[in-house]
Amino acid sequence: MGIIKDRSHPQRILCMTGAAGAGKSALEQSVAKCCEEDGILGCAYFISAADSSRNTASTIVPTIAYQLGLKDPTLRGSIAAAVEHDSLIFTKSLQTQMDILIVRPFESLQSSVCDALPYAILIDGLDECQGDPIRADDGRPSTAKYRSEDRQTELLIAIKNSLLKPNLPFRIFLASRPELAVHTALGPGGSLYGLAYHIPLSNKYDATEDMRRYLRRRFQDIGLRIDKPHWFTEGNIDTLVEAGSGQFVYVATVYKYVSDPRASPVEKLKAVLEWKPDHATRPFEALDMLYRNILLRAKEAYEAVDIHNGRDFLLLLKFFLTEFLRPVSAEQWRYSLTCPDFVTTLLGLESDPSETLILDLRSLVYIEEDDGYSLFTHGLAAYHKSLYEFMDESSRAKDLYVPYDTLCKHLLMCYMQRILNCSKLVMKLTKEDFRSFYDDPVDGECLSHSVFHFQPFLSSRNDVDDELVDFTQKDGWRVLDKLICGDGNFGMCFKDHLEVFYDSDELGDWVLGLFDYAQSFKKRRRKAGKTMRKYTKKWKYLWKELYAGSDSDSDS
Repeated sequence: MGIIKDRSHPQRILCMTGAAGAGKSALEQSVAKCCEEDGILGCAYFISAADSSRNTASTIVPTIAYQLGLKDPTLRGSIAAAVEHDSLIFTKSLQTQMDILIVRPFESLQSSVCDALPYAILIDGLDECQGDPIRADDGRPSTAKYRSEDRQTELLIAIKNSLLKPNLPFRIFLASRPELAVHTALGPGGSLYGLAYHIPLSNKYDATEDMRRYLRRRFQDIGLRIDKPHWFTEGNIDTLVEAGSGQFVYVATVYKYVSDPRASPVEKLKAVLEWKPDHATRPFEALDMLYRNILLRAKEAYEAVDIHNGRDFLLLLKFFLTEFLRPVSAEQWRYSLTCPDFVTTLLGLESDPSETLILDLRSLVYIEEDDGYSLFTHGLAAYHKSLYEFMDESSRAKDLYVPYDTLCKHLLMCYMQRILNCSKLVMKLTKEDFRSFYDDPVDGECLSHSVFHFQPFLSSRNDVDDELVDFTQKDGWRVLDKLICGDGNFGMCFKDHLEVFYDSDELGDWVLGLFDYAQSFKKRRRKAGKTMRKYTKKWKYLWKELYAGSDSDSDS
């Protein structure tokens, strides 16, 4: 409030950003109430993606002008005259609308009158402003639509160029998720860079006490309604606030569910406190809708650009959300992906997609620096664990759900492709060439990792027969033979590079796992299975010769 009330402060626009559910709207409402009590509220506009009457940019400027006009009859007359003079004004650009409906009417007032009018303009939910239809010169709508971020950017530029003119009294307070348009505007070179006072809630704002007060006040209201003032406990509130992890949307969703008058709030609160993903009740339906809307918009924006040639946005997102592939035990540690840029190389991407993936997801996820045991050096992490729960539960995510098994199968396909990609190197490179190749922390590690994990990812599957046949036809088993047997410069270099892998138990598990798989694969695809069995039988023999000290079986 200090910056808004201090008319001598050099920064006349305040921009509050934060993760989805961080409490931005609640704070904006509190600020609006304070401004109203102090007599300085000129306009408050709360954009909502779920409300078609206030989810597009076309309604913003007219609403601001209308609310400002209510404060002064002379101003109201000037605005009305501008509309009467140009009936197509609402089809013009946002800056033109601001200039004609707000700037000129204010400039026509005497300075003393202008300075005495309420001057605070509050806009909440800028990120929820959707793209509305592009209108022709005659005002008729077309089938084409503005992109959401383009419209949001246009609004921010219009605010800068029109409402922040030195001769105008306005103080602007914006609240938004830090999605592409807002993030760009506030960053270096952006339209509001240096002009706006930026408050990033996700890093600096602890909403815990506000969440606790919110729930207590709302639960007390329910108690008055049902005539049971002690229907909840402070322990209930503590449990809910802790589960919210600083995200206001969580407790707001809980209250919305519990306060439904068609059922007992006591029973509904109990359902929330005891809820498990497999329960039939859906207390977090509103939270699911929020996540769904954000993810769908991000998916559409990402795949429209098609940066990675038609790659699945949701699949990539789940790969880079470190929580899904983080090793949780010592046994799983050997399957983790720890090399910088490793996943980018393994998935065959042209560049690290993590920054691109979060362009429209900054309200849900952030880039996580290396913590010593993450799968990726720069993976993505969610602000709130409920996003992981949403994405990992098919009944909640619905068509946005990507099964863990799908990730594993895709990784196996990538391992096979990496092995095939090195086939020419097997034939051409010298021992010294290979040693320098494996010095590469990305490509060398990627190939080593692909061979090492090929067997455990394959052994649990019976749905990749076609892919294995293709792998066989492209000489994949011969390439693997060169890599693991050491019969040639490439093989020797590979053994040096993956020294731990050539531990007796590790190699034995790898070889015997593939040998057993070849037996069953041969029954399903005889020709390709015979080729696989030929090589795996050889590897089994060599392993026994090297480590078991016995002759190989005469498997037939």
